[in-house]
Amino acid sequence: MSDNQQEKVRLDKWLWAARFYKTRALAKEAIEGGKVHCRGERCKPSKEVKVGDELVLRAGYDERIVVVEQLSAVRRGAPQAQLLYRETDESISAREKAAELRKAGALGIQTDGRPTKKQRRQIHRFKDQ
Repeated sequence: MSDNQQEKVRLDKWLWAARFYKTRALAKEAIEGGKVHCRGERCKPSKEVKVGDELVLRAGYDERIVVVEQLSAVRRGAPQAQLLYRETDESISAREKAAELRKAGALGIQTDGRPTKKQRRQIHRFKDQ
């Protein structure tokens, strides 16, 4: 039986094989920490993943919603790993929108350390309003 035709794969193994985490231990830690949901609910690392399952993965500021396309318990190169899942369109647009908001910043002022004279004036005007 080849790994593409497997019927049962542990969630932590699949996440590792799909290259969401560098090690199975990190995948297990994320699952136990509540950062991975399968079919809308928290799960254990030993949960068996099936084709068509929807996974919600949170990492840092980003939240991805992926649908399992293929099963594999073997870690391969990135091009083969990307064939194991499909990220939903809503997930992609939400991540891009969140990234834009983070880049814009709270006041819309981007700084690389201390504010310039012009930026200080903008901050003072904002605080005085």
